[in-house]
Amino acid sequence: MKQVKLNSSTIGGKAGFILMAGPCVLENETSAMKIAAYLKKLTDKLEIPFIFKASYDKANRTSIAAYRGPGVRAGLKILKNIREKIGAPV
Repeated sequence: MKQVKLNSSTIGGKAGFILMAGPCVLENETSAMKIAAYLKKLTDKLEIPFIFKASYDKANRTSIAAYRGPGVRAGLKILKNIREKIGAPV
């Protein structure tokens, strides 16, 4: 398996465990920041590399009326703020 370098973490190959986690879909910036801050604090304490992951446009919903996310522009802004304010790669 090929290794990929992301900031200070290495993913794949013989690299150790890395946690990629976050909500399935972004609902709002406040909840996303709280989740990211909690996961960052936890993974820092456990010395586990962490990448924040969340979707900003879930097109694969079973109902056309279901919430899909904040959209590309708003979603990327939230992810940028998480990267800058929390210090977690996204």
